[in-house]
Amino acid sequence: MQTSYEEPLATRIASEAPTSAPHATPAASPQIDAKPLLAGLAASAALAACGGGGSSDGDGNGNGTPTGPDIPPTTIGSHPAPLNDREAARFLLQAQFSASPREISELRATSYAEWLQRQFSAPPSLGGWEWLNQRGYGEVSSSTAYYDNSYPGDYMIWYQLMQSPDALRKRVALALSEIFVVSLSGLDLSWRSHAIAWYWDQLVANAFGNYRTLLQDVTLNPAMGYYLNTRGNQKENPATGRQPDENFAREVMQLMSIGLVMFNPDGTAQRDSAGKPIDSYTQSDVTHLARVFTGYDYDQSRNSPTTVPGSSRTVPSTAFTRLPMALNEARHSTLAATFLGTTIAAGTPGAAALKTALDTLFNHPNVGPFIGRQLIQRLVTSNPSPGYIARVAAAFNNNGAGVRGDMRAVIRAILLDDEARSPAGLTQPAFGKLREPMLRFVQWGRTFGLSSAQGSWKIGNLSDPGSRLGQSPLRSPSVFNFFRPGYVPPSTALAASGAVAPEFQLVNESSVGGYLNYMQGVIRNGIYVNAPELPNNASTSNNGFDIKASYVNELALVGDADALVARLNLLLCAGQLSAATVKLITDALKTTNITAASPDNARRDRVAAAVLLVMASAEYLIQK
Repeated sequence: MQTSYEEPLATRIASEAPTSAPHATPAASPQIDAKPLLAGLAASAALAACGGGGSSDGDGNGNGTPTGPDIPPTTIGSHPAPLNDREAARFLLQAQFSASPREISELRATSYAEWLQRQFSAPPSLGGWEWLNQRGYGEVSSSTAYYDNSYPGDYMIWYQLMQSPDALRKRVALALSEIFVVSLSGLDLSWRSHAIAWYWDQLVANAFGNYRTLLQDVTLNPAMGYYLNTRGNQKENPATGRQPDENFAREVMQLMSIGLVMFNPDGTAQRDSAGKPIDSYTQSDVTHLARVFTGYDYDQSRNSPTTVPGSSRTVPSTAFTRLPMALNEARHSTLAATFLGTTIAAGTPGAAALKTALDTLFNHPNVGPFIGRQLIQRLVTSNPSPGYIARVAAAFNNNGAGVRGDMRAVIRAILLDDEARSPAGLTQPAFGKLREPMLRFVQWGRTFGLSSAQGSWKIGNLSDPGSRLGQSPLRSPSVFNFFRPGYVPPSTALAASGAVAPEFQLVNESSVGGYLNYMQGVIRNGIYVNAPELPNNASTSNNGFDIKASYVNELALVGDADALVARLNLLLCAGQLSAATVKLITDALKTTNITAASPDNARRDRVAAAVLLVMASAEYLIQK
């Protein structure tokens, strides 16, 4: 771990006001005395920087079983309802993106299980595909060329995460997007933003559905077809030596269903007599399964091509982006396919072959522990105990009514398990997870009333680690997600203990500074937008900070630093800031006298400083 940069970084946090767009000219960001905070901020930066560097040997597939927290297996339901606001906020921050006082109060008036049932019963909110059309992103024009641009997809997903009322559904869908990965950065087809929006909408639709349906929707989705080469994949041709593309066949097993090694029901790896993990599939399995995924292409049956005005170019309509890919039997392999103990006879029609293949994957004993563990990691803790994984896998295998793959049962098992709900986890060093940068950003927006004055929601790609968040939803750098489920930060105490910390794969010196500097700017000033009155990425005289947080309730407490920080501690951290950290922040805020009568800029400076300092603290960055 490098430490030489820490003091300059902490000083820079308090003195720089980075812009949030190339043409931004922000107002002054909050300036506070950094000296009392150097130690705390340096510790936060050092904590995050510990995860820098390259990958380790952990791959989340059983090659080295991680050590989970020492919490004994208990019966789900020992903590049926929150006993106080902190417990309610903790649950909400695992289950969704944020926790408001209203949501805390509503949860405390019921039980965890009843709250979940209400979320399951609520209809999905406006989808991403329809939102794009409402904003005019389906227009065919050479001046906007939406059919060739990906930025509307960024606006779409940020709007979905920031504004959708069905937060549990969207939170689970976001977790699924990190398992069933399609990246907007890897799409180069017409109407790529519509394609990724429909992919997102299918994850949302299946978040409370059944894993088998999810698996089929993902397989036939046009965006996935492009991303992992199923679209246009053809049968073998002995004359030319062509063989079916194996990309999707390999990744659907490795990443989306069974993993690399055989698992016990509790997620530990099965081992042979020599102690080596047993492979879950072979290259032969990949080669044969690839035959099943041949013959598919975009369904253009509803296509109404349009000539781009002023040019000779013709573009398809957006319809194909939300139709399952269509099968052309003439291009489908007629060879027999033997994989994972199943044989599909030669000459089997493509649709029947696909059903058998997906049924085989769905019924594989690895799916429950493999998918369950990753969802636990995304929502609750990086190092779930074998008992926790086993209980979630059991819920996947049987929802209590004989149904396999019920996602609602899986979500209930994850969020209601005593390992998630027990206060014992708060004092377990290996319990919890590093908050992903995009989740911190969404939490900030939802907690403090982020709104777009002109409805632009032009929040773009925030992937740059040096000047933005270092992460942007639906923008994974590869099919392997932003991080691997078994990533171990090298040369750390985590590595020494055998624990994993997936999100730390995003972390290095640049990303630590980039996150803090970017958040300092947007917390105080909002997000700078070019042409908020227009959907396209233009620049007009109306450029400005169209997207801002309101801080209505925080400004009402601005004269009382203790009350302000107490509120932020509850809403952002579920009350998990230590007394020492609370004192460090409140003492810093009190170095400047602010009252309800102070100028608006001064009052907002204090609120912004308080929010930034909480979101920079180590106790915030680690969610427990």
